[in-house]
Amino acid sequence: MPHDHDHPHSVLPPEPALRVKALETLLTQKGLIDPAALDEIIDTYENRIGPKNGAHVVARAWSDPAFKAALLDDADPVLAELGYYGRQGEHMVVVENTDAVHNMVVCTLCSCYPWPLLGIPPGWYKSDAYRARAVREPRKVLAEFGVSLPDETAVRVWDSTAEVRYLVLPARPAGTEALNAVALQALVTRDSMIGCGLAVAP
Repeated sequence: MPHDHDHPHSVLPPEPALRVKALETLLTQKGLIDPAALDEIIDTYENRIGPKNGAHVVARAWSDPAFKAALLDDADPVLAELGYYGRQGEHMVVVENTDAVHNMVVCTLCSCYPWPLLGIPPGWYKSDAYRARAVREPRKVLAEFGVSLPDETAVRVWDSTAEVRYLVLPARPAGTEALNAVALQALVTRDSMIGCGLAVAP
């Protein structure tokens, strides 16, 4: 039976990013989506809702020892009480960066990521290069993100899966003892909660 080359999928390019763009163009031309609304939704989840939630959790852990202890012991009920749960946010584990250990997260199979806490995963997190190199040469990858660690600091890489997702609790910057929760949240970046960055010094 011959292939029907009139189907829209037959003219889509093979690369995923180009396929997405082509589909977006087709849907826009048919009046089914508004590109501006789509961009706003993506920006909201990538840059506002998600990372803001994670920063709230980190800032509270920095300033509330009991909350931090509970978070590190069993994150799921603590996060659920704050409303940060649901699809892509199940089975959370929080790991703490210290002078002795620096944690970073990768998903070697696909792009498992804690959406309720961090929003949409960045493009580099989903890339083949990051997924392979974060495990093989984590210090080199961190250096490319501008993170230089002392030789005595061990680097531990956590492989996120559909069963377990991770949030890194970055080390609290020095000189922040007098800052309130809002000011502390401003120091927490998305990359610091993946372990590919550090919290911002005030």
